[in-house]
Amino acid sequence: MAALDNVKLREVLADVASGSLQLPDFQRNWKWDDDRIRAIIATVTLDYPLGVVMTLQTGGATRFRSRTLTGARPDGDPAADLLLLDGQQRLTSLFQSLWSDAPVETADARGKPIQRWYYVDIAKAVGSPSDRDEAIVSVPSDKVLRADFNRTVVLDLSTTEDECAAGLFPLHLVFDAPRVNQWKKTYIKADEDRNWDLWGQFDESVLQQIRAFQVPMIRLAASTSMDAVCAVFERVNTGGVPLNVFELLTATYAGDREHVERSGDYYQLPEVWREVKQALASKYPVFGRLDSGLENGLSSIDFLQSIALVRTWERKQDGVGATVSCKRRDLLDLPLADFVRLAPRLAEAFAWVGDFLERQCIVRPNDLPYKTQLVPLAAVRAILDTATDSLGAEEKIEQWFWCGVLGEMYGGSTETRFTRDVEQLVPWIAQDDRTPDTVADAFFFADRLDSLTTRNSAAYKGIYALLIKQGAVDWHHTNAPLSPGRLDEYSVDVRQIFPKTWFRRGSNQGLPTNSIVNKTPLSYRAAMDMTGAPSAYLPTLIAASDMRPEWFDDVLTTHLIDPEALRVNDYARFYRDRSRQLQDLVHAAMGKRTMLRDLPEDDAR
Repeated sequence: MAALDNVKLREVLADVASGSLQLPDFQRNWKWDDDRIRAIIATVTLDYPLGVVMTLQTGGATRFRSRTLTGARPDGDPAADLLLLDGQQRLTSLFQSLWSDAPVETADARGKPIQRWYYVDIAKAVGSPSDRDEAIVSVPSDKVLRADFNRTVVLDLSTTEDECAAGLFPLHLVFDAPRVNQWKKTYIKADEDRNWDLWGQFDESVLQQIRAFQVPMIRLAASTSMDAVCAVFERVNTGGVPLNVFELLTATYAGDREHVERSGDYYQLPEVWREVKQALASKYPVFGRLDSGLENGLSSIDFLQSIALVRTWERKQDGVGATVSCKRRDLLDLPLADFVRLAPRLAEAFAWVGDFLERQCIVRPNDLPYKTQLVPLAAVRAILDTATDSLGAEEKIEQWFWCGVLGEMYGGSTETRFTRDVEQLVPWIAQDDRTPDTVADAFFFADRLDSLTTRNSAAYKGIYALLIKQGAVDWHHTNAPLSPGRLDEYSVDVRQIFPKTWFRRGSNQGLPTNSIVNKTPLSYRAAMDMTGAPSAYLPTLIAASDMRPEWFDDVLTTHLIDPEALRVNDYARFYRDRSRQLQDLVHAAMGKRTMLRDLPEDDAR
């Protein structure tokens, strides 16, 4: 239920000052600049529409931890009666400029932090409404406006007499009647003949307009669901930044009264997550650095989704819940007690995932095919624990993983697949004969090799990892196969086998030149020697390796390459032979037949 009322601006700002109206802790910081503050002040003085403000009623028993609006300093620690969901920028601007007896913390046009007092030019304000924007003036915190690189004083408002002489009324006094009257007396005394009538016009056209100004306010009932609060906030938030469920849970957990009463402190979800992420990232770089943002490596939402999957799976086994799920509502309904109980299990599960990925030769964030696929994998590990460590279980998990990667099964909507994978993987690993959909439905069409050209594809990254896993030896560091620990040490990346410069002669014979078929994992040092035709760079690589040519042929074959095709610069033979070998590699990883194309034997010669 929701109610819409018009509330006087004075009452709204008084509630902000007292702490009756506060922000839920998931709201981001106030950030309006000087120009926008002057514009909204002009709007209020003209009684133009401000826009609807949305609040959530709490009755003093909010589910969220709350905080006061910037600039508000209420006595004690009052409980909020209303939480401001939309309108933070507007109300904070008006509170600081029209109510607070302190300079406003804002920013200039370049984003540089500044402090400003706001005034209205009395003479301009009683003129045409079109001039009202120009009538609103801001000055620095010392109330002295300077020019010429601060060498010349343009305007000094440091005393009431100076303000009156300039005809600039300090707007932070507008709701303080005794101080307004005192200022009025000084102003009229400065030039009674002129200022008496001017003040009367100003009082009627500006001050009374501000005092009578009404704010349209929607009040959502305290019974409004968490999911609805989140959805409403996303739809009305004028900042344009979607609300993160993690931020909403942060405020919810911090407002958990049982935890506060038991521990004497708020639950700090961000700190808990920071410790988990730091521990994982320090040992497994694939999860991304702590300061690298949500898109690079494991995110807080990934972690919450994995917890929700385990919790809903447990509830379904106990007959309490109907489905396994990790949708937004499941995250919002995740009780703090269950989070505290399950978070350590999932942290350990993700550590196991890190070890699993290392065994697949995936150790860097940019080499991870699907970050989302780790969510159900960690949930399955948390549910089954050490049952995933048997040889048979590991083989099934690897097959599922590579079917998801090479079949590109996690490229679209993932929440439904999360559910199916958890519900189907758990019994499959426990010797159920029913094959999970991700394994049964995954196909790799051979033609896909031609179009795998960048890291934007999970299958591209997957084949790159499989080449390392199956024993590829670097063409410069030839002492041992590439390993996860050597990838950064050698600056290993995907390198072209037939270089781009070679194709300028038009020697591609109608075959793709930039696909994964013509690429392989090699060190930066090896790539430095790979210029011109393969027949030209191979002798350089062989000489640097101090190997016999036939031994170096063995190195080339670890990359599933026909050495003779390179020696004679036969790109068609190379491409078709390597396509077949990569298909076999994919076939082995997925544990199922790929759909092959016809490749005439005479074209391979």
